[in-house]
Amino acid sequence: MQAATMNRSVQILFLFFLFFGGLYFARAFLIPFTLAGIISMLLLPLSQKIESRGVSRPAAAFISLLVLISVVAGLIFLLGWQISGLAKDLDQMKQQISQFVDQIKAFLNYKLGISGQQQQKLLNPATGSTSGMSQVLAGLMSFTVDFVLCIVYIFIFLYFRSHLKKFILKLVPDDEQEKTETIIRDSTSVAHKYLSGLAIMIVMLWILYGIGFSIVGIRNAGFFAVLCGMLEIVPFVGNLLGTGITVLMALSQGGGGGMAIGVFCTYLFVQFVQSYIIEPMVVGSEVNLNPLFTIVALVLGDAVWGVAGLVMAIPLLGIAKIICDNVDSLKPFGFLIGEEKGKKENTFFARMKKMFKKDKP
Repeated sequence: MQAATMNRSVQILFLFFLFFGGLYFARAFLIPFTLAGIISMLLLPLSQKIESRGVSRPAAAFISLLVLISVVAGLIFLLGWQISGLAKDLDQMKQQISQFVDQIKAFLNYKLGISGQQQQKLLNPATGSTSGMSQVLAGLMSFTVDFVLCIVYIFIFLYFRSHLKKFILKLVPDDEQEKTETIIRDSTSVAHKYLSGLAIMIVMLWILYGIGFSIVGIRNAGFFAVLCGMLEIVPFVGNLLGTGITVLMALSQGGGGGMAIGVFCTYLFVQFVQSYIIEPMVVGSEVNLNPLFTIVALVLGDAVWGVAGLVMAIPLLGIAKIICDNVDSLKPFGFLIGEEKGKKENTFFARMKKMFKKDKP
């Protein structure tokens, strides 16, 4: 009996490593394919609404893609516009950064005894400018190919969605048809509501960060507000990275410790507003995930698919939870991944709703 249990545990562990190994080695195909599937769930309500007005499905899918491309182009234009404003102060910032780096080098030399030559050896890059340029070009080429593939996949998913749904239903027994349709519907709904809510939240964060950074006195506050908002796509890590970059830029602009503290206070205030007001109102509780497994999913996503894995980890984990909740043998895993229902009532927004809610006579 113990030997059988041990063999089963070894088999599960082997399948676990085989699964994530397959995800890693097939990432060149799976990343654009999976990302397209998630984005198609976001665009599905728009495509259905266009079709309800008498437009054919191919035309509706094409119009939805045009909307997506227009939004992406608008974001690129916004970032480019802000970067062009930042470039005007680039020379002055370089001087400030150089002075700041010299101060750090002097501190390391005086306190730790690391000479300037030793520091230069540690910081000296191993690769030359030619190889660096080739890596940039290769990365840009790879991104372009993945972007085109993603667009093609999204169109195919929107156009052939009925065919794909029928294929999935044919894989399950007749008595599981209704449950499978529920899983497909709920997975699409969760992905759509989470991503659309995230987009609205990012716009709100742009406004809050822009106001806060302007009050602190950061030059080109709009660029850093957009940067911090966009990095919110990567949970936990993105907002810290964006704030860290803004603090460094504040120091490079000669703002000193007071401006850096102001940026950090802005970050704390925005995080409070985001966590207790914006997220419950906009994103809602569509993806009730345990914080522990959220972090685990982010770490695994980064290890397997890099930045793309960080971006897709939360929607994929939410879809996995829905599947586990609707399959009897997997319900314990759905409970483990999810958050206890009673904890949702402890949020600031829930307490505010209770405060202003009228009691029934």
